[in-house]
Amino acid sequence: MLLQRLCEYAERRPDVPPPMYQRQPVRYIIDLDGDGRLLGIIDTADPASRETRRGVQRFAPHVVRTSGVRAKLLVDKGSYVFGYVPPGVAAGRERREHEAFIDLVRHCAAATAEPSVHVVASFLDGLQLEQPDLPPDFDSEAQLTFRVGGTTIPIDLPSVRDYWAVSQAGGLTGEAMGCMVCGQVRPIALVHSVPIKRIPNGQTSGNQMISANARAFESYGLGGSQIAPTCLPCAEKYGNALNALLGEEATHLRVADVVYAFWTPEPAGFRPGRTLSAPDPTEVRQLIGAARSGRAAAIEVDATAFYAVGLGASGSRVVVRDWIDTTVGEAKRRLGRYFELQELVGSDGAPGEPLPIWRLANATVRDPRKEAAPAAVPSALLGLALGGTPPPLGLLFQAVRRCRAEQGVTRERAALIKMVLGSRHHIDEGGTAMTELDVTNTTPAYLCGRLLAILDAVQQRALNNPNATIVDKYYGTASSAPATVFGTLLHGAQAHLGKLRKDPRTQAAHAALERRLEEVMAPLTGFPPTLTLQEQGLFALGFYHQRAADRKARRERAQQRAADGVELDAVAPLAGMSDDAR
Repeated sequence: MLLQRLCEYAERRPDVPPPMYQRQPVRYIIDLDGDGRLLGIIDTADPASRETRRGVQRFAPHVVRTSGVRAKLLVDKGSYVFGYVPPGVAAGRERREHEAFIDLVRHCAAATAEPSVHVVASFLDGLQLEQPDLPPDFDSEAQLTFRVGGTTIPIDLPSVRDYWAVSQAGGLTGEAMGCMVCGQVRPIALVHSVPIKRIPNGQTSGNQMISANARAFESYGLGGSQIAPTCLPCAEKYGNALNALLGEEATHLRVADVVYAFWTPEPAGFRPGRTLSAPDPTEVRQLIGAARSGRAAAIEVDATAFYAVGLGASGSRVVVRDWIDTTVGEAKRRLGRYFELQELVGSDGAPGEPLPIWRLANATVRDPRKEAAPAAVPSALLGLALGGTPPPLGLLFQAVRRCRAEQGVTRERAALIKMVLGSRHHIDEGGTAMTELDVTNTTPAYLCGRLLAILDAVQQRALNNPNATIVDKYYGTASSAPATVFGTLLHGAQAHLGKLRKDPRTQAAHAALERRLEEVMAPLTGFPPTLTLQEQGLFALGFYHQRAADRKARRERAQQRAADGVELDAVAPLAGMSDDAR
């Protein structure tokens, strides 16, 4: 199914290379007159341009090289075209490479009878191996091709392209079998000649989608690419289509070690990669509103097919991590649900902006600058965003584990927790709850999280923001085994509350904090001995919500006191003395 859809996409694109050709940078143009005399070597590289810093991009003959000598037709690097040996390097097989290049041009000239190819063959026959005059900064690994008579570039001629396609097909195909893509009985490609490039952690030369080089991967005695028989035209089509998708900013998205490619059979104006990587709040609100209302017009229901594939690398092979086959309308609905699930108040209590997918993925590791998120994380997030698949509980575990390890809850980790719980209906059917503090939620785990935040605020107010808080010391234990620590923490809080009560400057803060403690403690009949993984997620949300609400209250009180002309310290804020995002 995946390869069929890619081949269909390739057939509709006008910029797909001809058979056995690939788009590649060609740096040097060997300019010949009509008699085969060298007029000069033109360097087309422009270091100031990313697109042409290695030369002008052209469709040119392509081969898959291993360790043997294998020439390309009328375009190649210096050792093949000139027999060039870099200064200070001992000569090796350059002579054999050059001879193979000349033989190929001669054969093409005889088969096509193209005058310009005969001119190139004549030039090569008269070329001596003691090197022509080359540019002073000649790059021996850069590609060279020919221009004849000031206008004709032989590799662009239809007859030359047809010759190359036919001549190469014979050496790259085996016995006739039913192609798994087109269904036709055709010679099967022994090697898929278009490697897939731009795969995270993949090889610079590209990775193979289909191959088997060990008996463990073989089926029915078939090895190599015959384990999934594909004819040569289809093998080229799917490779070219996938490389085109991964080469355009609008049709791919990379997160950590996974890259996703998106496409539709026809233009639909739907760019999920941009929405996920840099979400626009206005667009997100529209998607969420459509998902909540269920109105068809709101999400512009579109039956146009939509496809997405997630890819990674394993050695020289491509790993397909995800495949999504749906419609544009359904993908938009799912995308709205994805952003609805991550709706969460900011750590300061202000309305939160939608989070890019890379920030959510990075929240599962300690330092994203030093380590990438596991490949399963972006796959789970994309699966939810476009496939509608609930994320696995493993994603919840990773978020909870980071909260325990770092003794606190960031907005990104709280959002991940809410997304997993909401998608699995551990919060509510619609997923619209738990975006901010919920004083009606009497779940013990949620109340315990709120309680830890309030006790921390009591300590910070009484001790004027100590270096080591109870959150620094006890968050991990409190979030997994509340009964073992909350008795001690409540006992210690009494001394702090007494200190606040005795000081006239903090009596208002004492009253507010004590009232908040009573509010949280009233529904609790006891502290749970242990919390399940889902309950630890609720604990983290309760802790995050309470801190965000307290910071909001502090900000509003400060604004009100400033408006009334009252000194801020005259009446203490409610809680949340620290402005960090733990």
